[in-house]
Amino acid sequence: MAGQEQVPGRPAVVNPGQNSRIPVPASALGGHQFLRGMPGDHLVLLAGAASLVDVPAGHRFFGAGRMPHQFWLIRAGQVALHMDMPGRRMTVETLGRGELLGLSWSLPPSQWQFGAVAVQPTQAFEFDAAAVLRCCDEDPAFGYELTRRVLAAVARRLHATRTRLVEVSAQLT
Repeated sequence: MAGQEQVPGRPAVVNPGQNSRIPVPASALGGHQFLRGMPGDHLVLLAGAASLVDVPAGHRFFGAGRMPHQFWLIRAGQVALHMDMPGRRMTVETLGRGELLGLSWSLPPSQWQFGAVAVQPTQAFEFDAAAVLRCCDEDPAFGYELTRRVLAAVARRLHATRTRLVEVSAQLT
């Protein structure tokens, strides 16, 4: 994306397919807020499952009820998490730089609970969830470290969702 920070030495791409993954160096991941302070050997594991993507505004990352195969760490831009309700779509939260997009990949039943759409051009690290889960199984210390970070994001997301639902409920009465 023009004017946006990119991984040094790597061109930006739009939704690389499985055969066109652009590798991401572990050093680039270490600067992301979600991964800050993670041990270098753990960043190397994640880098093996990562690619850099640039997506335009309006891009649908996923929809509720679908099976997750990836997750993202947002580098720039904004993504709206939404719930579809009869007659309307409610934005639950808007995620931005430094945040984790996609939580449902980490535990069964592995089904997206919300939908997610880029509300502005967005650059993110995209991760192959199956590859990351294999790394978690093979390296329990890595799995524990990543799980702690994902659970912290889950707790923040639940709080934000509850707050939004209380706001909407108050508007309806």
